[in-house]
Amino acid sequence: MQPDRMTTQTRAGAQVDAGLRAHFIRVYNIMSFGLVVTGLMAWVTSITPALYEPLLAMRSNFLMAFIVMFSPMILAGFAFNPASIRKFSFQTLTMFFVAFSVYFGWLLSTMFMIYSMGDITRVFFITAGTFAAMSIWGYTSKKDLSTMKSFLMMGVIGLIIAIVVNAFMQSSVMGFVISGAGVLIYTLMTAYDTQMIKESYHASYGDQANGKMAVMGAFSLYINFIMLFQFLMQFMGSRD
Repeated sequence: MQPDRMTTQTRAGAQVDAGLRAHFIRVYNIMSFGLVVTGLMAWVTSITPALYEPLLAMRSNFLMAFIVMFSPMILAGFAFNPASIRKFSFQTLTMFFVAFSVYFGWLLSTMFMIYSMGDITRVFFITAGTFAAMSIWGYTSKKDLSTMKSFLMMGVIGLIIAIVVNAFMQSSVMGFVISGAGVLIYTLMTAYDTQMIKESYHASYGDQANGKMAVMGAFSLYINFIMLFQFLMQFMGSRD
């Protein structure tokens, strides 16, 4: 009986591993699709006056610039809060994610006006390499990364406050410090979120529930990638 029990446990473990791998492939595919949509939208907007002129007009107004800056957080809080898994279907969450990716691409279009395509491409690949390394670490690490949660949340809040303060001060030194802190926080956040996605998966939840969690996980990793890219761009990009 003992060999049979061990064989059963081995098969169960293999099924869990296969299901988890499939879940992560789904997460990364959704995230990658969002990044492609964002990148295309940013590029198309940067060469289309009818799309970028309203954005530039809003950014030239101090109050509207703040609204534009924090609008992604407001939208994310509405569509991707913990209750979203209960309230929305997989299809609805996916639609929200695509719409958010389009909107974020519109906001990021100014990068194509500020930085050269060479700088954008170079920093994108650096971001991708950093992201991949930290996501692999988060997936394979035996260390409980949930202990970093408080530090990361405090770091994000501190970043927001610092960005708001520096909007008034316009300090290049403070901007440099903010960029450095942002790179550190979102690098660690990538590993943390990857481990949380891994821990939240269970085959018994069913395809619909796991599908919705895949969208939520993809959104978290998408935000980490975009924020890491932006902060690295501020560090390494040469403004035209």
